[in-house]
Amino acid sequence: MNHRRKSSNIVEKFIVRPAGLDDLSVLLEFEQGIILAERPMDPTLAPDPISYYDIAELINSDDAEVLVVEHDFEVIASGYAKIKKARHYLDHEFYSYLGFMYTRPDFRGRGVNRLIVEELRNWSISKGLKEIRLTVYDDNIAAIKAYERTGFKKHLIEMRIE
Repeated sequence: MNHRRKSSNIVEKFIVRPAGLDDLSVLLEFEQGIILAERPMDPTLAPDPISYYDIAELINSDDAEVLVVEHDFEVIASGYAKIKKARHYLDHEFYSYLGFMYTRPDFRGRGVNRLIVEELRNWSISKGLKEIRLTVYDDNIAAIKAYERTGFKKHLIEMRIE
């Protein structure tokens, strides 16, 4: 899962690999980065400290794949795919849900998110899943554009009222 991308006449080498429990400390930092970025978009988030994921459980699960991207032996990005049961009225019984998508700010815009999505898509297909979904805040324009570049299309809008 080595990937090279030319950027400003420099060849960058990104390595995509499954996360291990030894990556947990950096992954917990990434999780807090996601929460910090999303807090202004969601007034319903509980006060800090909060956590979105049980990362260790995801890493150890047979129904999930947590990936990291390394650059110069440093973890710079993450994402996971998790097998979920679909609603009974849909034409698929299970689907792959993508989450925990994080790229360090200094590596954004270099195609790292695309690498993660491609590898998680491959993992999902290997599990026999044809449907892949994720959720993103409507105000997160940069993330929406990044996902659209990887082939995702807007599908459903969740609305709320106080």
